[in-house]
Amino acid sequence: MTNSRGALVLLPGRVLRFRDTGSILLAVRPPKDFFQPLAAGAPQPLREIPVRPSRMIHFFPPSNAKMVAKVPAIVPTVDILLGNLEDGVPSNEKEAARNGLVEVGRNVDMGDTQLWTRVNSLESPWCLDDITTLVTQIGSKLDVIMLPKVEGPEDIHYADRLIAQLEAKAGLHKPIMVHAILETARGVANVESICGASPRMQGVSLGPADLAANRRMKTTRVGGGHPDYVVQGDAPLDPDGAPDIHADRARSQQDLWHYTIARMVDACVMHGILPFYGPFGDIADTVACEAQFRNAYLLGCVGAWTLHPKQIVVAKHVFSPRPEDVAHAQRVIDAMGDGTGAIMLDGKMEDDASVKQCHVVVELAKSLAARDSELAARYGF
Repeated sequence: MTNSRGALVLLPGRVLRFRDTGSILLAVRPPKDFFQPLAAGAPQPLREIPVRPSRMIHFFPPSNAKMVAKVPAIVPTVDILLGNLEDGVPSNEKEAARNGLVEVGRNVDMGDTQLWTRVNSLESPWCLDDITTLVTQIGSKLDVIMLPKVEGPEDIHYADRLIAQLEAKAGLHKPIMVHAILETARGVANVESICGASPRMQGVSLGPADLAANRRMKTTRVGGGHPDYVVQGDAPLDPDGAPDIHADRARSQQDLWHYTIARMVDACVMHGILPFYGPFGDIADTVACEAQFRNAYLLGCVGAWTLHPKQIVVAKHVFSPRPEDVAHAQRVIDAMGDGTGAIMLDGKMEDDASVKQCHVVVELAKSLAARDSELAARYGF
């Protein structure tokens, strides 16, 4: 925008694109102001997000009375319980879902399980009421608001200011965090700036179905691989020494989401927030679900969405380090002493880089064991 003298004036968080050059100018708050509340009376923003067990974000529909009745039994089995207000909730049930989540927040003892919500997208007619109702009525119970279809830092800036105003109005003392879903090509292209848009950012999830549609990918699956996305082995030679292209040869199915997950993980780690894999739509195929979750786990994701109790079991198994991996990591740490130099252990070289990897595994195991006595016993803690 311009002022009365015609000079260019930038509003905080506003992105301007110059048509002649295509360059982008982003007005941001100065570093010294970044951790100041965005509304008078709002809680102080967090300088580091709390890292708690987050192996699964389990979705439930708050508009379904039968599912709400099961919530007290589900709570102890999951790390994160999320009341879903967006996709999967018909438009004529949006208000019922919102009210149902308020009842859960008021009446269910969450223990040490986190309570999240996925609100409707910012361009929808329900988002404003979702955020306003939830922050003012159950804000003290709500840990994270998940925002769908985040495309740039401007989406986070809007939600950041709005939530701060509502926190101040509700007299909250703990800031509610924000989690973004990558569901568009533009969101993926802007993932670094999204992750760094606010100290309120908790993490990012991959939304493979909407992202596939936005990218015009030719798959109708919700997450997971595709049998046609392969690397083809070389053709064997026929008796004359020529390649027999019609003969059987090795085929290796690839991961459609490898690039996006890796980019998302890098952006999250750079900004000190947490990456998650999203949904796996084939509920019956727990074997393929486990493979997809494990790919994400190995690449650095801390958890995944679960849509059915079967997937809770899978996520808990995949995102908890194997006891033998924990034991090996602890053995390396013990053998490395102060963590410098290099040693040979079981015929393999271990050095300061490998001991850092081992600390990642052991620290995760300890945080999970503190919440799960069965895991603590398996790890020997």
